[in-house]
Amino acid sequence: MKSGVGAGMEEEGLSRPLRVLWVTRIFPNRVEPLSCAFQRQQLAALSRRCEVEVLAAIPYHPGASLLGGRTRPGRLTAVPERDEIDGVPVVHPRAPYLPGAGRVLAPVNAPLYLAGLLPYVPRLRGRFDVVLGAWLYPDACAAALLARMLGLPYAVKAHGTDVNVVARWRSVRPLVGGALRSAAYAIGVSRPMVEALAALGAPRDRAVLVRNGVDRALFRPADRRAARRELGLPERGRIVTFVGNVLREKGIHELLRAFEAIDRDGGDGGEPVHLVVVGDGPERAAVEQAALRRDREGGSAELRGERGRILAVGARPLAQVARHLAATDLLALPSWAEGTPNVVLEALAAARPVVATRVGGVPDVVTPGRTGLLVPPRDAGALGRALRDALARTWDDGAFAEAAPPSWEESAEALRRLLARAAFGEGGRAAA
Repeated sequence: MKSGVGAGMEEEGLSRPLRVLWVTRIFPNRVEPLSCAFQRQQLAALSRRCEVEVLAAIPYHPGASLLGGRTRPGRLTAVPERDEIDGVPVVHPRAPYLPGAGRVLAPVNAPLYLAGLLPYVPRLRGRFDVVLGAWLYPDACAAALLARMLGLPYAVKAHGTDVNVVARWRSVRPLVGGALRSAAYAIGVSRPMVEALAALGAPRDRAVLVRNGVDRALFRPADRRAARRELGLPERGRIVTFVGNVLREKGIHELLRAFEAIDRDGGDGGEPVHLVVVGDGPERAAVEQAALRRDREGGSAELRGERGRILAVGARPLAQVARHLAATDLLALPSWAEGTPNVVLEALAAARPVVATRVGGVPDVVTPGRTGLLVPPRDAGALGRALRDALARTWDDGAFAEAAPPSWEESAEALRRLLARAAFGEGGRAAA
């Protein structure tokens, strides 16, 4: 057992650490080590308080290995069945799924997911106190069925798109509603998400808020110019940074159009404005094409220095994401739908203003005029005006200090207490 595991158990009346089985597809692995950093950080912090094992399912279909690296399932065949990440044991079941199922056939994927977990049931029996399904569909639905097979209580944890988009599909909503109604707790990371969980079927007294945290050792106010020099970014001018999956639904094309409008209208008081895109995804090629086009149009090196650049730097480890936030003047996140994006919390911890869309839990953490500006989704014009406004403002560091999110240790402790109540009831009494 790790040092520190079980700390704080006494108030629940336990004589041993809480034992948690975490079920999710949304977790890093050897092939995708940078994915889902928020999940990895919270779980690592939770593992310092209790015993945790992760069933991190890998999507699989027959013949996936024959496709090699051309598809995600093909690439993921290289993931080992068992691993350890940040000291947490991780098992990677192969979960069959129906590719391209869409909304109509989506209900098929929950029983297929469960089928991938069934071979592990014998070795899981008697080893855990509670199951946590992270991501509503199909993960939490399959986790609910697994928990019943193991005779355990379970909780579900939602993050964003799973609540705001997938769970609203008519075909899967009854499955999600059933999993929520029987869960000991339905956990959301923002107040709007908690309300959405209740609307989907979670009893209101069991729909609860546990905010995500940030690594305060990494994300904190830091010298902007030093960070730019370290990263090789332009030292002259202002920088707007996007961090996330480079997807159409993240508003990347609206951001590119808004950025072009800022440059066309003269930038920020004569200074060039640069756009830095940190992340990878299917729309990264569009960002790179926009960057090449801008460089070609810039003419000589001297003239290019007078014009803002677009820099697509790709996915980066968390420590480098922190340096990019230190280097920037503001974070832009124009998503069409969100939960509470951790990068927004990280920007606030770094004392950088946020220009984002008014979706999901973003208004719960960004105060317009104090820590950022909010705009409607899919509106490049409004986004451009807000970026220009944010770059022209002087922001109050005190407002960011007041808005600072919890640490991962605080977030994990809140989650641990909730899971202990799910497993043993109030005060350590056995759950009914």
